[in-house]
Amino acid sequence: MTDSFETRRDASDGTPNAPATRRARREMESRRIKDRGMAHSASTAPRKTPTTASQKQPRSGKSIARSWASTAIVGLVVPGLFATMALPSYATPEAAGDGPSSYDIATASAQTLDASGVAVEPALNLVRDSYGATTTEELEAAREAAAAEAAAKRAAEQAKKSSSSNAGGGNVYSAIAGDGAVRWPLPSRGTIGDGFMSRGGSHEGVDILIAGGTPIGAVADGVVVTSQESYGGYGVAVVVEHQINGQTVTSTYGHMTYGSRQVSVGQHVSAGQVLGLVGSTGRSTANHLHLEIRINGGLVNPLSWLSANGAY
Repeated sequence: MTDSFETRRDASDGTPNAPATRRARREMESRRIKDRGMAHSASTAPRKTPTTASQKQPRSGKSIARSWASTAIVGLVVPGLFATMALPSYATPEAAGDGPSSYDIATASAQTLDASGVAVEPALNLVRDSYGATTTEELEAAREAAAAEAAAKRAAEQAKKSSSSNAGGGNVYSAIAGDGAVRWPLPSRGTIGDGFMSRGGSHEGVDILIAGGTPIGAVADGVVVTSQESYGGYGVAVVVEHQINGQTVTSTYGHMTYGSRQVSVGQHVSAGQVLGLVGSTGRSTANHLHLEIRINGGLVNPLSWLSANGAY
């Protein structure tokens, strides 16, 4: 006889004939549900916030008091400093009727300058020669002028020595001795170099070779019309205009020593009066006097003219 088990739909785990596997499955499901419930509770629970050191250790009363004291000091000192710097020196209130205020005293003692009566030279009155050279050309010209001046001084000193030795002493600028309305321009004859119209007709005067520094005299009375330190190829030169026998005669004296000229334009000179000293300036290669004579503007042979007037 076999046992038969009958399982109904409404059978429970307590039913005597319920299989053991059904009970086991229900127990497993109960455990799973329980486990899920515990996990959900853990996830929804509020998290604990970490506390800081300041929360754990609240400030003491002394620390708070010190902070308030520092703030109060800064609040009082800073505005005082600004107020002190902003006040002017004369802003201190003074009692009325006690005499002049500090501002009045300072104003009265202040110094002033009245330039209304001072004469001021207008800038437009400046003269170009009153200030130094500025361009390269001017600087070069200034150097040349200084060198020429120094050379002139040296030549003048040398000329004085030479003239003294040649003339046996005396002042080099003394008038050349002689008589007559027309005179030889030098103390001695010298040596004739290039003659009139030599060099292919380009030489318009006569060269008289003589020692440097020898005095040069006017050939006749007249008026100086040219006196220059640089007169073209003549170098240092003087030109004198004469009235002789109803004719206008001009005599030119070239190649004088720098700085030796003794006359100026417009000056009246007499025959034999010293005009300058023999030199070698301008287009010259040796000490000599270049003499030219013009009558009414036309060139003549100086030696012939001097000879015709008894001076050669």
